[in-house]
Amino acid sequence: MMILGITLPVLPLLVGLPLLAAIAVLLISSHRWRTSISTVIAGLQLLIVILAIQTTEASYHYTLGGWGAPLGIGLAADGLSLALLLITAVLVLMISLYSAWYFSDSSKATRFWPIWWLLVAGLNTAFIAADAFNIYVALEMIGLSAVALVALAGTRMALVAALRYALAGLLGSLCYLLGVALLYRAYGTLDLAQLSAQMQADPLSWAALSLISVGLLLKTALLPLHFWLPPAHASAPAPVSAALSALVVKASFFLLVRFWLEVFDPAVTVTAANFLGVLGAIAIFYGCIGACRAQRLKLLVAYSTVAQLGYLFLLFPLAFTNSSLEMFGDAAVAAVTYFIIAHALAKAAMFLAAGNILVSCGHDEINNLNGLARHQPLALFTFAIAGVSLIGLPPSGGFIAKWLLLNVAIDSGQWWWVIVVLAGGLLTAIYIARVLNVAFSQMDSLNISEEMTVTRSRTIGMAACGLTLAILTILLGFNAEWILVLLNGSSPITDAGVVR
Repeated sequence: MMILGITLPVLPLLVGLPLLAAIAVLLISSHRWRTSISTVIAGLQLLIVILAIQTTEASYHYTLGGWGAPLGIGLAADGLSLALLLITAVLVLMISLYSAWYFSDSSKATRFWPIWWLLVAGLNTAFIAADAFNIYVALEMIGLSAVALVALAGTRMALVAALRYALAGLLGSLCYLLGVALLYRAYGTLDLAQLSAQMQADPLSWAALSLISVGLLLKTALLPLHFWLPPAHASAPAPVSAALSALVVKASFFLLVRFWLEVFDPAVTVTAANFLGVLGAIAIFYGCIGACRAQRLKLLVAYSTVAQLGYLFLLFPLAFTNSSLEMFGDAAVAAVTYFIIAHALAKAAMFLAAGNILVSCGHDEINNLNGLARHQPLALFTFAIAGVSLIGLPPSGGFIAKWLLLNVAIDSGQWWWVIVVLAGGLLTAIYIARVLNVAFSQMDSLNISEEMTVTRSRTIGMAACGLTLAILTILLGFNAEWILVLLNGSSPITDAGVVR
């Protein structure tokens, strides 16, 4: 990209800016949040530039130092990765603002901000990495940062959850790395475009696909590999929980989509794709039941994440309708991408609202939140709007996402997934209604201790952040076209472009 005669490496800056921010907040003892917000704004400007480029080109490629594959480090962005980069930037902005208030009276801010920006750098790297080993580096950055952020809460429950998360993440990374080693042994390259061009359906490729898939499924927390997610998301500080649910698990799912639909396409079988779909369907029901039985609000939202992740895995049986990727692949990817964006906004808003309630009341025990509607109306309103999107009611983004999924299921003749999607929406309505029912009952019975009144003054700004994200979930339902147009660009893996 040329600006005033200067060539700017746009894609590397998406990784470099967060890393510079991590260093800056370590060196600057005050105004850390101002540095963070400035970094987000700069990142958003870069994304606008890339989006402008993407309107004229299917994909955007960059090789560091001019070294091409297989020796160099390649970066690539297409419509799918740009959509996820954009929603990441929006959520990072709102969560950063929320965190400025959330950690305003806490010494934890000194540790939070550097780790937070390392996490953002890892997320951006995962979305634009064009070779398998650099994806591993990104996964390690994300995993280690996420574990440290969970442990930041400092409670015994949070430390135990962080340790469990770390062990699951390390096991997932080990499986992924073994799969990458098999790929290099078989094809002599780790560049995703070259792997896609050379991929064959043989035992070595199937072994690599299995290992990589298990590693990424552990990090995505698909049932039955979900055991680490509820305690980690429920025990972490509220802004961390929002980032984990809205972004971190989506990064590993995005990589899984890349490998299955592009790199390993010749080696993927319909049976394997249907197996992932069945696990996703079970996760929807299991997560909803867990949310209905949860006694804490944040634990309810965490189990809701387990359920909502299940919808994403319906992509695989919907895309692979025969022995290879068929005509429904693009429509399925568009539907799931829209679902990712809608869920990210709604779930981040829901966790931020739960954080407001926890900070203002001193607890988040659902049965003891009687009268919450009177004392925390904004937080409850945010929770309710986000719940509307998770249920899939119009005019929310969640409604459009589920409508697109249902269309693909019907068009491809897989009507049984229609039942799963509709049943999941009904179960979601049950646990959302459970919280609202308690909140609107016995309006004068909520007991807030005197020491919590000091922290209540901070919840105004925090509530505004969550409410903004909740409103965005509704606005998303009114303008779905721009996302679908963005996704029309071809893949940076299977359609190599001009290297810059």
